[in-house]
Amino acid sequence: MRLAPGCPRCPATITTAGSSWRCPTHGDVAPLWRAEEPTYAAFADYLALARPFPTWLPWPMPPDWRVNDFGVVCVPDARPSAVFLSFLGPTDLDGLVQMTVVVEEPGVGLAARCGGATHTDPGTEVGDGPPLARVRLEAMTVPVWPVTVSDGESALDRLVLAGESGGRWLWLVLRPATAVLLLNDLGALVDAATLGPQLVSLQFAEDRPDW
Repeated sequence: MRLAPGCPRCPATITTAGSSWRCPTHGDVAPLWRAEEPTYAAFADYLALARPFPTWLPWPMPPDWRVNDFGVVCVPDARPSAVFLSFLGPTDLDGLVQMTVVVEEPGVGLAARCGGATHTDPGTEVGDGPPLARVRLEAMTVPVWPVTVSDGESALDRLVLAGESGGRWLWLVLRPATAVLLLNDLGALVDAATLGPQLVSLQFAEDRPDW
């Protein structure tokens, strides 16, 4: 398999004994299977593990946009508890921007690691006042709210948004923060698992996010 195991909450190396996986910081964990190198073959391995979680991406992808990271949190032969996909591309206003979409069960902590959020789950921030944006997931529209990051609400290098979809947390990590303006331009996000042979045209980038 072209995916390597790690801790979903931190970059530490995890160890395995039988069917258990252990992080030196977070104890027993379900491993994050993350692409060692984003390729079509690795993406196929990922999609096989990610079922039945959706993998949201804009489709068709905008010109010159590429997938640069993806992963799934699961114990082998068990249901996943989180998935993520990152893609990046050029824009007129902000240059190169990146968007990471995370779908996870409560308590996993993957999205908090991706975005440097203060808490594992967004909590009362979701639903507090009007949403900052709305994300189109195929035929649905999901409201999302800003989530506080570890270096405060003034961070300009990224914006972390969260909402709820299908009983799971939906997180968006946008870099830089002004990339939130792209949400309307990207159109609806589509579950990659439903695209079939069309995925052959998907482009990949080697510059994996450093988190």
